[in-house]
Amino acid sequence: MIAPAWRDLLVVFRRLEARGEVRGGRFVSGFVGEQFALPEAVELLREVRRSGAGTDAVTVASADPLNLAGIILPGPRVPAQAKVSVAIG
Repeated sequence: MIAPAWRDLLVVFRRLEARGEVRGGRFVSGFVGEQFALPEAVELLREVRRSGAGTDAVTVASADPLNLAGIILPGPRVPAQAKVSVAIG
């Protein structure tokens, strides 16, 4: 399956924002472009920022969808391979 183009998703996200179902803004520093989140995610992000939590690295398998190294996160891309992990953070 081919993922939809960002311009098509943006129309949907802006419509959801207008209905109050998602929030638009800049929630995570270091990333360019519009960002969207559920309203409860915005509060959770604020709590993490206030508490200073969330500064530890997280390790995920390279095949995990959270492996955004080289895709969204800076640095080289880490391809999905068995028994390979990626430390994020």
